[in-house]
Amino acid sequence: MKSTLEEQQAFVTVVDSGSITGAAERLGITVSGVSRALNRLEQKLGATLLRRTTRRLELTEEGETFLNHCRRILAAVEEAEEAMLDRHNQPQGRLRINAAPSFMQFVIVPVIGEFRARYPGITLELDTHDRFVDLLEQRVDLAIRIGKLEDSSLHARLLGYSPLRLLASPAYLERHSTPESIDDLQDHSLLGFSQLDHLNRWPLRRADGQPLHITPTLAASSGSTLIELAMAGEGIVCLADFMTITPRHNGTLVDVLPDCTEMQTQAVNAVYYRQTTLSQRTRLFMEFLAEQLQGQLHGSLSNH
Repeated sequence: MKSTLEEQQAFVTVVDSGSITGAAERLGITVSGVSRALNRLEQKLGATLLRRTTRRLELTEEGETFLNHCRRILAAVEEAEEAMLDRHNQPQGRLRINAAPSFMQFVIVPVIGEFRARYPGITLELDTHDRFVDLLEQRVDLAIRIGKLEDSSLHARLLGYSPLRLLASPAYLERHSTPESIDDLQDHSLLGFSQLDHLNRWPLRRADGQPLHITPTLAASSGSTLIELAMAGEGIVCLADFMTITPRHNGTLVDVLPDCTEMQTQAVNAVYYRQTTLSQRTRLFMEFLAEQLQGQLHGSLSNH
């Protein structure tokens, strides 16, 4: 007896969510329904796919092999269904996007209305988190990652590079004077990150030639909060250009030490799980975002 797509979907979802309960929540069915599907699948295959312990589920060797086949089968079915919808120019389905809160707020949200107008059949879920999330565990179709990529399980499309610069409000500089050298910064209020310490490495060189790594006078966990603090006149901040386009254009924030600032950039990548077939709706959003960012990010866009 052959396995069904429903049984294969249940198996894959259990693996991705890490539990039968989690799979049931994702699939919108009962826990007993997922358990029965797994039992039927193992009986049909004559093999144990998952070892059930008191703490977790572990794939057997047979389970590993069958999982790869299931992923390809389910991806092919989804691709075939999308191809039929594409013939009628009606892309549909759920698309979950993950990005840092600042990128979501300043880049994605302002253009999301245009994307929805183009593709009304696509249901969007916008998820934000300051730390990198597991795309499979969180059911994320596409994530925007800022900075160096280290996860080899992800496929990436480079959207461009966003330069870093030092900024402060005119009111703050009027009260505390404008720094004229890197040494002058020790007399100023420096705004930095409380959790992502690598972002406190500013594009400046100390007298000994080493990069300047600041200890924030006032720290926050997100770039969005730091922008608000800088505009409120609380100090000097170092942020990527994509976050500060509007305040720089309207003069709410102005450059600090531009002649001392080195050209340092943060890469902006759209990433998705390497073993997942790129769905039509994911591809459409990635291409749309690349189109929107052409005027905001430096560097040529990658087509790979």
